Amino acid sequence: MFLARTASAALLSAALLTSPALAQDAAAGGSLFKARCGACHSVVAGQKAFIAPNLAGVAGRKAGSTEFNYSPALKASGLKWDKATLDKFLTGPMKLVPGTRMVMSVTDAKQRADLVAYLSTLK
Repeated sequence: MFLARTASAALLSAALLTSPALAQDAAAGGSLFKARCGACHSVVAGQKAFIAPNLAGVAGRKAGSTEFNYSPALKASGLKWDKATLDKFLTGPMKLVPGTRMVMSVTDAKQRADLVAYLSTLK
């Protein structure tokens, strides 16, 4: 009985850690975005980019495809900004795209999930 409970608990923990439903809170992601990303990135459609690209409509878009002076590395990356790619990029931008100008990373999985959820709401 104890072994069965332990195995069940381990499976449940593994499912929670790897599940895309890992506390994806777009509102929390929006707050985090304002605090960590908003100084460089705009999210208002049609607004001129700041220091970094405008992220309005980023989900589903090809990397380096909007009007902005992207690094040659990002333009040539061939990436499409889906949830998995956004998560991986935010984990370590320079690891995924050596030569990118994006230097900020988000090492906390919950914060990344929240940010990706927020970015996915932008139109």
